[in-house]
Amino acid sequence: MIRRDMPDVLSIEQSCFEFSWTEEDFIRCLRQRNCIGMVAEQDNQIVGFMIYELHKNRLHILNFAVREGCRRSGVGQSMCSKLIGKLSHERRNRIMLEIRETNLDAQLFFKSVGFRAISVLHDFYDDTVEDAYLMQFRYRPTASEIAKPSSRIRMAG
Repeated sequence: MIRRDMPDVLSIEQSCFEFSWTEEDFIRCLRQRNCIGMVAEQDNQIVGFMIYELHKNRLHILNFAVREGCRRSGVGQSMCSKLIGKLSHERRNRIMLEIRETNLDAQLFFKSVGFRAISVLHDFYDDTVEDAYLMQFRYRPTASEIAKPSSRIRMAG
């Protein structure tokens, strides 16, 4: 995500959410060293975006949206697959996000790509008294990753 993407990102954000982020919210977030923005493009048009944070053991999705006319076409799944590809057995092994209890479409979407609700966050939002579901995707290492010791160095000689 770069500066010139912001008008399209804001348009998607405002059409998708009742309580949308402002341009200042995006800029403040993206200026942090551990915050990354990703956009999905189709025919040179931005059709979705994701904002996530890097933490020591996990990734945390802060904002995620797909343009209304482009939903259910693989855009969201592609963005999630890209993020899941950043997970590993040894470092960041899970992705977390919060979803409004009333956002059933998002709950079902994230469940379909492997996320599970792990707790309810009561009165989570500043703008309403609505609860949120904390959802998590856990990386499952392959048998070869588990079998391979990672803290060994082989020296010649």
